[in-house]
Amino acid sequence: MTRTLSAPLIESGAVSRLEDLELAGGLVANSTFALGNVAEMQIPAEEGALLTFLARFTSARTIIEVGALTGYSTMALAEAVGPGGSVITCGSTGKWAQIARTAWQRAGFTDRIEPIFGPATETIRAFPECPIFDLAFIDADKARYVEYWEALVPRVRPGGLLIADRMMSPQETGNARAIGEFDAYVHADHRVEPVLPTVTDGITVARKKPIQPQEAGR
Repeated sequence: MTRTLSAPLIESGAVSRLEDLELAGGLVANSTFALGNVAEMQIPAEEGALLTFLARFTSARTIIEVGALTGYSTMALAEAVGPGGSVITCGSTGKWAQIARTAWQRAGFTDRIEPIFGPATETIRAFPECPIFDLAFIDADKARYVEYWEALVPRVRPGGLLIADRMMSPQETGNARAIGEFDAYVHADHRVEPVLPTVTDGITVARKKPIQPQEAGR
């Protein structure tokens, strides 16, 4: 399934508080569309609305994102954490980062978004290996999903969510094997309870299980 971000889709009403986000959303839509095929990598509005809902449902205040592209998913998460919350985003540089920064500023979210540049795995591992994040969102290099996952799971709190995007890419794509291996890996991971909602290209939503008493003493 090919996903192209368009201004009408952003402005359709799918995202909460659209009145305040129209300008920023339109900027992301138009600027990302102008990048050509790269636009297919951006999440659509309905997925952004789902991210906002899931983050709010879990009362997330501290979120880490791996892969921001031009910043739309970051805004959806920033909307959920609210003032005083934090979204740490790893990824975009150059022109993509400039589009994102401009959109975040127009949305009034610069106080709650912290972009960190450099290899994502190194960025994640620089944080203490303890539960400090309420939610993690992965939408980056599919071949490294397992690597990101292993770095993130210990750092997400029990009851928190790990979300991975584009889990139902067409079989003919080069990412199909990596996605299949990651899906099997997640479903074999005893630390989480995963589901795969068929939203857009599919997203894995995994709840981190509470720590059992016998595990707490290890």
